[in-house]
Amino acid sequence: MATLGPATDDPEVLDRLVGAGVDVVRLNLSHGSHEQHRARVEEIRKRSHQKGRPIGVLMDLQGPKIRIARFHDGPVRLNENDEFTLDTHCDPKSGDRNRVGVTFPNLAADVSRGDALLLADGAVELWVNTVEEGRINCRVVVGGILSDGKGINKKGGGLSAPALTNKDRSDISFAAAIEADFLAVSFVRNADDVYEARHLLHEAGSRARIVAKIERADAVDAAEEIIEATDAIMIARGDLGVEIGDAELPAVQKRLIKMARSRNRVVITATQMMESMIEHPIPTRAEVFDVANAVLDGTDAVMLSGETAMGRYPVKTVEAMNRVCREAEKQTEVLRSDHRLNSVFGRVDESIAMATMYTANHLAVKAIAAMTESGSTCKWMSRISSGIPIYALTAHESTRRRVTLFRGVYSIEFNPAGRDALKVNQDIVIELKKRGLVRDGDLILITKGDLNGVEGGTNVMKIVRVGDYKAPEQNT
Repeated sequence: MATLGPATDDPEVLDRLVGAGVDVVRLNLSHGSHEQHRARVEEIRKRSHQKGRPIGVLMDLQGPKIRIARFHDGPVRLNENDEFTLDTHCDPKSGDRNRVGVTFPNLAADVSRGDALLLADGAVELWVNTVEEGRINCRVVVGGILSDGKGINKKGGGLSAPALTNKDRSDISFAAAIEADFLAVSFVRNADDVYEARHLLHEAGSRARIVAKIERADAVDAAEEIIEATDAIMIARGDLGVEIGDAELPAVQKRLIKMARSRNRVVITATQMMESMIEHPIPTRAEVFDVANAVLDGTDAVMLSGETAMGRYPVKTVEAMNRVCREAEKQTEVLRSDHRLNSVFGRVDESIAMATMYTANHLAVKAIAAMTESGSTCKWMSRISSGIPIYALTAHESTRRRVTLFRGVYSIEFNPAGRDALKVNQDIVIELKKRGLVRDGDLILITKGDLNGVEGGTNVMKIVRVGDYKAPEQNT
């Protein structure tokens, strides 16, 4: 997943990004205008159609980022043991080395003596001494340079700012208007934030999938209910690392990935994955390990932010990430899974998906072909590690874009309407052979429903050997 921005606006760069392996693009609504984002979506979809390869679009809401206001005479240096005040009544442009305004009027109500406030992604740390009449009087614990608009986090979480702002509500309508495939909700606190976003999205006429961003300490505590409410989570390690501490972050990331996959949800791992490539043409070894470990842990997607949006080497960064992901996916621990072997399934289509993956992991299968309306069968299949490509065959462009976020799933345009039901399997085999994905002698698994065009109707799994299969003759 790659974030679009000024560095990708050159048409040649965008073409090369698509060629380098981008599956989903992210548009960060914290920056840029609706007109700029609309133009970028139009360009990426144009290239998607030209190359015959679906690319998903994720709109990322800004959310209630709590920030300091502005300094009157430019950045200030805070030294250890200095006194400094965050003043909710301060003129937003009159900050100095003694105090500065904040963008969240209720901040003073959320903190008390002894709390630690982290500014500028933790570069500056303040210890709260007293709180009085909207003024938070602090002592500087970790000093540094502080400039306009830097973020404020409370160590351990607990800030009450709602997940959705008025700007976010406007942006949700915009996401619906441009037919975004995914909507990322920032600073989610609990399941109610997800339900509210989904309600607003549906009211706007969209069925985009919701991605809940886990970037608050509160969200880690409420992870189970958030995962149940959402379609996917994004482990946004920037603000999350500031709130829970960097030492806890690796274990929390692993736990969240495992928790999401166990509940059949999609996982995106994000933030600073190849940060050095904003300025340098090759990643650090630490970044290579970071991306590979996320893949080994089971993430569906790894996301680039500033590396592609404003970096000097957006194409090289995608190529590097692609290489690392592909190599990690060859490892033995990625190719087998005991996920949900002892589960009881509540739906026929889910049962078919699980039976398919069990068969795939115990038979020399070359490919899995799933006829799908919504993509749900493919999502369930992709929760089971196998190393076997899953091809989502669907007539719906929205579904083809949606499955781009599912690990190991590749979409193929295939419309069963008007085809002889008894020859559909044969047509699927012909389509896969035509694309060079299988050859004579290969075993493939096919899943479909008895009735074409019915969502949730998958009720058949068939094992077919390419070259040997003949469609059954219709009884007369």
